Amino acid sequence: MQRRFTLKALAVATSLAAAGLSPAFAQSGGTIKVGVLHSLSGTMAISETVLKDTVLMAIEEINAKGGVLGKKLEAVVVDPSSNWPLFAEKAKQLLTQDKVAVTFGCWTSVSRKSVLPVFEEQNGLLFYPVQYEGEELSKNVFYTGAAPNQQAIPAVEYLMSKEGGSAKRFVLLGTDYVYPRTTNKILRAFLKSKGVKDSDIDEKYTPFGHSDYQTIVADIKKFSAGGKTAVISTINGDSNVPFYKELGNAGLKAKDVPVVAFSVGEEELRGVDTKPLVGHLAAWNYFMSVKNPTNDEFTKKWAAYAKAKGIAGHKDKALTNDPMEATYIGIYMWKQAVEKAKTTDVDKVIAAMAGQTFKAPSGFTAKMDEKNHHLHKPVFIGEVKADGQFNVVWKTPGPVKAKPWSPFIEGNDKKKDEPDGKTKI
Repeated sequence: MQRRFTLKALAVATSLAAAGLSPAFAQSGGTIKVGVLHSLSGTMAISETVLKDTVLMAIEEINAKGGVLGKKLEAVVVDPSSNWPLFAEKAKQLLTQDKVAVTFGCWTSVSRKSVLPVFEEQNGLLFYPVQYEGEELSKNVFYTGAAPNQQAIPAVEYLMSKEGGSAKRFVLLGTDYVYPRTTNKILRAFLKSKGVKDSDIDEKYTPFGHSDYQTIVADIKKFSAGGKTAVISTINGDSNVPFYKELGNAGLKAKDVPVVAFSVGEEELRGVDTKPLVGHLAAWNYFMSVKNPTNDEFTKKWAAYAKAKGIAGHKDKALTNDPMEATYIGIYMWKQAVEKAKTTDVDKVIAAMAGQTFKAPSGFTAKMDEKNHHLHKPVFIGEVKADGQFNVVWKTPGPVKAKPWSPFIEGNDKKKDEPDGKTKI
């Protein structure tokens, strides 16, 4: 009896495999399961919750147009609660119990590094939608946010330029984890290559959830007395709110000491009085304020969806931001790759992702690099306006190819620009 059942199961599995479907896929009631792995509670919820909603909106849109390969997408949402080990547990659950075909998730690099071994061991597929420090390539990850040469380096070059204020001294201020520390290692080497002395660089870190920035802002003010100073902020999560409030309280104006942020967008500024922050900067690959028909459609769709679903904050004041755009690009590129491969088989989808393009809300066509699993994206630098939106003051003429391995880190010139099946770190 047992043997007959096993043979029957094997025959079913074989016929499904021939059709390009995994048994798990078939068992999920004619749907394709999609994992959503974002913090909906804890210090990172301020940034990540809206990315979960972006995935759900895209799934609803795709399902309304017939789904993928004639199947509806079914979201499996989990909350890793800004707890890095819990990210790995939830990732394992999505892959081994829920049998998802793909996962969209993570914000911080520490959460991504926590789940990376899980995706590689289980041969799962992760789309990671946030700018990061680079220095990583995995066969199982597609990075739809910016590498340092698509955000951090252009932003600092801008600050050093005449139009950006000709900064000579730099405060590197970040949350204490891998993304800010690695980014600042790259930026320190870059600044050194431009002739900036160590004594003109002040590096500071605060823990996740830090809320008292009085002393740090006072120190920045003091440091700035030594020459034209700019602050490069890699503060992440809800700590941005007290930091920007303290900047306002201390009267640290953008014309005196501009702050350029890499993890602050429209969503993070929602809870802050932005009037004292006018002129401070952020570097991203998209801003809600960019004017083009694709973005008009994207922002209108999001506003209608947020209102219909009663999404907190957004139902009355719908905002879009860069990681939302990167999430949206990712899910549509994955859909296109599945349709090209005619299967959700991970290895076949990975192969089909090479060279995928998507007309992005940025107004440019984003392209997945044929080899390195990163997007070619434009770079924008925006100034904070009184209404919490950004006025674009500088942009690249077209999309920039990502360099996952920064040339400012020794030995990177010997590293290959494509994953070989094993993670390179």
